[in-house]
Amino acid sequence: MPIIVNLDVMMAKRKISLNELSERVDLTLSNLSILKTGKAKAVRFSTLEAICKALDCQPGDILEYIPDEKKE
Repeated sequence: MPIIVNLDVMMAKRKISLNELSERVDLTLSNLSILKTGKAKAVRFSTLEAICKALDCQPGDILEYIPDEKKE
């Protein structure tokens, strides 16, 4: 998948646990874990905003686009 979720990287930089972030953004641990592992199919802007606010970062710090290599 060309969209990479770097939530774990930002959490490590901010020294915040999944439990603490879950409480701050009012998301269940399971939903936050799905997002953290890159298994989420979508993310709401309100969720992204809450995560960015809690981690004091920009959406681009969490989400990264890496294009698939073209098959020949």
